[in-house]
Amino acid sequence: MSLVKKFLSVGGATLASRVLGFAREMMIAATLGAGPVADAFYAAFRFPNLFRRLFAEGAFNYAFVPLYSRRLEGDGEEAARRFAEDVLAVLLLTLLALTGLVMVATPFIVTVLAPGFREDPVKFALTIDLFRIMFPYLVLMSLTAMITGVLNAHRRFFIPALAPVLLNVTTIGALGATLWYGMEGEEVGRVLSWSVLAAGILQLAMVVLAARAIGFSIRLRRPRLTPGVKRLLWLAAPAAATGGITQINLFIGQIIASTKAGAISILQYADRLYQLPLGVVGIAIGVVLLPELSRTLKAEHFREATHVQNRALEFALFLTLPAAAALIAIPETLVSVLFERGAFAPETAEATARALRVFGFGLPAFVLVKVFNPGYFAREDTKTPMKFSAIAVAVNVTLALSLFPIFAEAGIAAAEAVAGWTNIVLLLTTLRRRGHWTVDGIVMKRGPRILAASLFLGAVLYAGAWWLAPFMQPGEPFLIRFGVLFGLCAAAGIVYFAFAHLIGASDRKNLAALLRRRPAGGSQ
Repeated sequence: MSLVKKFLSVGGATLASRVLGFAREMMIAATLGAGPVADAFYAAFRFPNLFRRLFAEGAFNYAFVPLYSRRLEGDGEEAARRFAEDVLAVLLLTLLALTGLVMVATPFIVTVLAPGFREDPVKFALTIDLFRIMFPYLVLMSLTAMITGVLNAHRRFFIPALAPVLLNVTTIGALGATLWYGMEGEEVGRVLSWSVLAAGILQLAMVVLAARAIGFSIRLRRPRLTPGVKRLLWLAAPAAATGGITQINLFIGQIIASTKAGAISILQYADRLYQLPLGVVGIAIGVVLLPELSRTLKAEHFREATHVQNRALEFALFLTLPAAAALIAIPETLVSVLFERGAFAPETAEATARALRVFGFGLPAFVLVKVFNPGYFAREDTKTPMKFSAIAVAVNVTLALSLFPIFAEAGIAAAEAVAGWTNIVLLLTTLRRRGHWTVDGIVMKRGPRILAASLFLGAVLYAGAWWLAPFMQPGEPFLIRFGVLFGLCAAAGIVYFAFAHLIGASDRKNLAALLRRRPAGGSQ
């Protein structure tokens, strides 16, 4: 299977997950708005979800996959299986110990996560309860992430990428049940939290079955710190911090935002919108690119590695820049149509739109980190990007503390965007200075043209939203509002692709060749 086809396969599965996740957020917005229960749920869910992102998209994708892939390529399946079993034993013991500690220390952790909640004892107590219900989800998702890493190393990408769909299907079903039985407030929050835990069980079962389908199964061994496990731990800690830089910055933003009622929920709703393109493009690239780079570098195909990374960059720019243009051009329309109903008030919609517009400026950076980080991790260098992540986090904290009192949620979004671009500049310049990556002529030629086509798309969307505004007002039926918005975005998308082709930002023949082309090392 070609590199681009793998991107599209993972991106398609992730798109299904993100669309369903978006439907879930719409239901939560209508049911809970930006009230205390929504704040409590999102604050409680942020911690296990942070670790899910760190493990699924960070440590295990960036540290485990290269080590497992090299054993698979160099020593065979049996050696790779033994390595995976050793890792599983240590991982499970660590997670169980961590869970026990966290259950005892939950009040302290919630105080750190959301210090502003201490002023509202009811919200604080609810957050503690929901936190304890959902935290075991971390254990389930960490195990899921490990099996996912095995599947990715065997070039099985679709099923692991599809597993998060189960989280959204389960939580949507739970929300539907609360509406059916007329539940309100805290009852909704508790049912939603239990559904998250149930989804974790289903996701783990799904990837285990997928692994067995390719003949892979592992036994539970006695935990041992073998040389391979020690090497993984040495790489995993900085890889987790680096791979989850966006989530760490969101985490910091939540802590600061907890001092204002409703701010956590507003940031979550804006986050959900820009996470749609980030997940579809960024995660697809991060999941596929690392195993491919690891294989080509292991075979000492250095020119091939540079080519693979340049094609990932081109793919990211072509899909991310127009998405960013849309978020910047019409955030008010997007938020109003998709969220503004029920408990979601107009002032909440305005605040969410302001934050979303700023996130749009940071979206390309959040995606490009998935392109440049594998250039380090495939070479087993996790310390350099960790240092850059630390600098980005320092930038984020400084700016968030300075801007939140002035611009509220938009200030936190601005801090995260600037931190993201800081990280990208450091990653890119260091890769080039070390000679590990050079931009090729195709990217140099098409990059500015992709930017021009994206700006044109933004102008089309802005004009179209202004012209069609009477049909998308809050008083209109949702199906009409959504239909008009969907039609506008679809038409703008067609215009973008046509204009991009016209000015040479894309090449149909080149794309067809990429779709046919197999990366180094063959395919399965």
